[in-house]
Amino acid sequence: MARQHDEPVTHILLLHSVFGLRPAVLAAAARLRAAGHEVTTPDLYGLPAADTVQDGFALLDKVGRDSVLERARAAASDLPAEAVLAGFSMGAGVAGALLAERPRAAALLLLHGTGGAPESVRPGLPVQLHLADPDEYEPPDELDEWRRAMTDAGAELSVYRYPGPGHLYTDPDVPDHDALAAALTWDRALAFLAG
Repeated sequence: MARQHDEPVTHILLLHSVFGLRPAVLAAAARLRAAGHEVTTPDLYGLPAADTVQDGFALLDKVGRDSVLERARAAASDLPAEAVLAGFSMGAGVAGALLAERPRAAALLLLHGTGGAPESVRPGLPVQLHLADPDEYEPPDELDEWRRAMTDAGAELSVYRYPGPGHLYTDPDVPDHDALAAALTWDRALAFLAG
């Protein structure tokens, strides 16, 4: 269905994983744009993307977590207050961190990682999380605690688990990739964003 000219445009800040701004992130942005959304995909490193998770963590250490958050904050500053905050893995955590400064965000879309502190959640905030099951970076007890805290804070939380694939399963250029889980994730995410 084509977007009507009088329908509001959803702006999305889409933040990359520890790997950096890889083709999979740009492909995800293109998929979201094809659905009628405006998407901003900042490079939080300012350096070429990594090919391995170890190299990605080395890039994060080189750039520094504070600089990554500052670059995300700068990218968000030109977006409407209601922009959706979204991210992949590390980017999900950064998106969640921005929620404290952007209380009017329309939603929080978390891919491959949790994000957002309960004290930053306004009642009724739509939050959708997509995770591998199991996920080496999201221990079950920590995930359960996060889920309870977000729900208790009033988030309208949906959590989807995908048995079998690796952590970053939506990225076709890493060994974690799982095409079926990725397709289902994008179907659910697009429906969530269509609200």
